[in-house]
Amino acid sequence: MEFRKRRQVDANKPTRFYSDRQEKAVAKAVGGKQTKNSGATMWQKGDTTDATFLYECKTCVKDQKSFTIQKAWIDKNRSESLFMNLPYSAVVFNFGPNSKENFYVLDEQTFLLMKEALERLERKGE
Repeated sequence: MEFRKRRQVDANKPTRFYSDRQEKAVAKAVGGKQTKNSGATMWQKGDTTDATFLYECKTCVKDQKSFTIQKAWIDKNRSESLFMNLPYSAVVFNFGPNSKENFYVLDEQTFLLMKEALERLERKGE
């Protein structure tokens, strides 16, 4: 797993600078594409997509020790993933510009599918 380099926070940078940086990092990590204009177009939604997921990215402009996930983000992303015919959605967040990793919020059904697939792979490898 590749960790991002620690970067200095520049108070003069706009929020969009940090959001763009996170969206590009998520796109690279999942082998997807960053959505132009953060999904503000009529047909493209979310911040990043791949073949099966729509990702909504959230970041802070200053390093934080906690992060609040809003249900509205999850609901909107789930609705937009269905609109785009993508079966899965995730809200991706980090704790600020110097975070070394992103965290993905999934619904229980998607998590259980992933857990089952990982367990099958582990049994195969024994």
